[in-house]
Amino acid sequence: MNRVNDRSRDIGPFVPAGDDDMVICRCEEITKGEIRKAVHEGMYTITELRRYLRCGMGLCQGQTCSRLVKGIVAKELKVSPAQLEPAAARAPMRPTEMRILGHEEGVCR
Repeated sequence: MNRVNDRSRDIGPFVPAGDDDMVICRCEEITKGEIRKAVHEGMYTITELRRYLRCGMGLCQGQTCSRLVKGIVAKELKVSPAQLEPAAARAPMRPTEMRILGHEEGVCR
């Protein structure tokens, strides 16, 4: 079994740290403490964290926070960040108004 995803191993209790209130994911306003606590609650993969906390699912799609999140998870699991499975990458998206999508010659005024 992969050591990273072995949920039977003890990673120790969650111990609050002084910098737990630092915002890591600015788009979704997720703090370092929320990420650390989620790991201790059993979210060992980046995909699980995305689904649980939504970190990396905001407007930037993880372009600014993914490396930080990965580093925090790796530290809590006491493994190298390279051992963590990467989450699916998506291109950053922007909201688009329907009038722009429907613009065709002579239709939009």
